[in-house]
Amino acid sequence: MRALVQRVTSASVRVGDGVVGRIHPPTGSHGLLVLVGVTHSDDDEKATLLARKIWHMRILEDEKSAADLGAPILLISQFTLYGDTVKGRRPSWTQAAPRPVAEPLVESVAAALLDLGATVETGRFGEHMHVESVNDGPISLLVEV
Repeated sequence: MRALVQRVTSASVRVGDGVVGRIHPPTGSHGLLVLVGVTHSDDDEKATLLARKIWHMRILEDEKSAADLGAPILLISQFTLYGDTVKGRRPSWTQAAPRPVAEPLVESVAAALLDLGATVETGRFGEHMHVESVNDGPISLLVEV
């Protein structure tokens, strides 16, 4: 399981004409935009571990974590994190788990974050989404479990 974690001052995701998820921390604060990719061997245990890593990662102001500050999280499924670009010009998606495997595991990450006390907004799995964010730093980290 992979996640691209970005420190943001705001982020939102739209499907069609409507906003389906948005975080807007108070001025001077941060939240996290988290793009999650799932591969074939992932399971609920990895989803829980990923959620814990994200929640406790010290990348916010004064080396604090989202857990320390109660920072909001926008979580979006992103199968392209498992795109393979080694050969040719067209990425291969064979490492990305199919929807029946990936969707419940992305939901498990969100549920685990909620269980930890996070405020979580999400995109819509499998939909064409428009994501807007203001990346602060910029800080973007690839996290794998």
